[in-house]
Amino acid sequence: MIEIMSAKLIEQIVKSRGKRRKLDRNRYLFHQGDPVKTLYVVEEGLIELTRHQSDGSAIVLQRAGNLTVLAEASAYAEIYHCDAIVQLPSIVFQLPMKIFLERIRTDEGFSTFWTSHLAREVQSARYRSEILSRKTVADRLDGWLAWKGNGLPAKGQWKAVAGQIGVSPEALYRELASRRTK
Repeated sequence: MIEIMSAKLIEQIVKSRGKRRKLDRNRYLFHQGDPVKTLYVVEEGLIELTRHQSDGSAIVLQRAGNLTVLAEASAYAEIYHCDAIVQLPSIVFQLPMKIFLERIRTDEGFSTFWTSHLAREVQSARYRSEILSRKTVADRLDGWLAWKGNGLPAKGQWKAVAGQIGVSPEALYRELASRRTK
């Protein structure tokens, strides 16, 4: 039910008075500190929300792929609290935030879709937090597999899984290899 509501939310957003924009890899869609003026939907591609730490490291807060609302919490912020970096050539739908917020205020059905979407995002964030609190690579991978349906993605996406569970790609590869030999 929630998946259907999220799909309807995306459908409703991209039918609004916005515009599409193509983005090349390694470009910034916005920077930390920029004013929030736009709601973005990634229609195609991959964009990561990245927050840079004082020690120089970076944390990926969101990996927004096809048909994903990017930085939805920013709808209620004055400035962005991270950078949006294009990882794969992407197409985004841009909706002025004023239009989006007005729609939430005036369209009860749309508001319900938005609320359901936000609830699902909170649930996902809590699950990711629980996975990251686990001590071993094996335990983190088990948690991720249970969350995602017990199936690994294609080999080319394992590095992304390593990032999602907070381990190095090499540590994940070792864990996967040990499971194959059992």
